[in-house]
Amino acid sequence: MPDTLDDSALIARSIGDPESFAALFDRHADEIHRYAARRLGGELADDVTGEVFLAAFRGRARYDRSWPDARPWLYGIATRVVSQHRRAERRRTSAMAKVSAERPGTFDERSADRVTAEQLQPRLARALTRLSAAERDLLLLVAWADLTYEEAALALKVPVGTVRSRLHRLRVKVRRALGGTDPFAEEPQHG
Repeated sequence: MPDTLDDSALIARSIGDPESFAALFDRHADEIHRYAARRLGGELADDVTGEVFLAAFRGRARYDRSWPDARPWLYGIATRVVSQHRRAERRRTSAMAKVSAERPGTFDERSADRVTAEQLQPRLARALTRLSAAERDLLLLVAWADLTYEEAALALKVPVGTVRSRLHRLRVKVRRALGGTDPFAEEPQHG
């Protein structure tokens, strides 16, 4: 039965039947885990995922049931949990920024795309460390979690227009920091 319920109905059901909340975890834990791993590294992803779902479970009675998809809510919680781990994230991105773009091995071992991505990584990491926490959260929710503008607005509790204008300014800022290269060149096809 839980497979046929949307997230909102599942959360509502879990108020009286707490064990049914496990179905929400089963649906979204892998995605939240991937997001956490990309933000903070694999070593913290398990902890962050657990913290997100614990907070979601505890706050499930306050869930806005007009949203059938709980992903934006979960990403909002994940963003707040990540901010609690921000020091580790800053140390990691600072270390990545210091890593040389030169990698051992021959060109034949890698595709041209991979070489380009590896060369961009330190510059991109430096650019990300120069963004405010709020800017970084928004950019990564759209670029990594593939949230729509509306979903990112819901996750961050800001208006959609704010998301649009901030993303525009962020793209310009990151492009400038990378010397004209835009790692987020594909404009999302979101409302």
